[in-house]
Amino acid sequence: MEATIQREARAHARYVRIAPRKVRIVINLVRGKPVKEALDILKFVPKRASRVVEKLIRSAVANATHNHEMDEARLFIEQAYVNEGPVMKRVRPEMRGQAFPILKRMSHVTVVLRERGEG
Repeated sequence: MEATIQREARAHARYVRIAPRKVRIVINLVRGKPVKEALDILKFVPKRASRVVEKLIRSAVANATHNHEMDEARLFIEQAYVNEGPVMKRVRPEMRGQAFPILKRMSHVTVVLRERGEG
């Protein structure tokens, strides 16, 4: 009984200055799709996070082809997820001496690519 070894290529974008909930909207559009289709989708998504995700997918494709010698045409996005990064805390002065907090959130984005099987 042979064990099939599944190779995967990863790419991480850390400390991205976009809130995780905004990046998740874009990530959910491309998860599970072939790389070519995902890049075509991201080209027309009018969100700032789409540029970050597109660059990250291209980086993962470069890792797959260069480091693992995978076929670019058979790659698909197996996993794509966003974790929360650190939060910068700022204060906005308001009337009557009050101060309201502003939370500037960051994201850690990860993309994992695999090759489609023959069947």
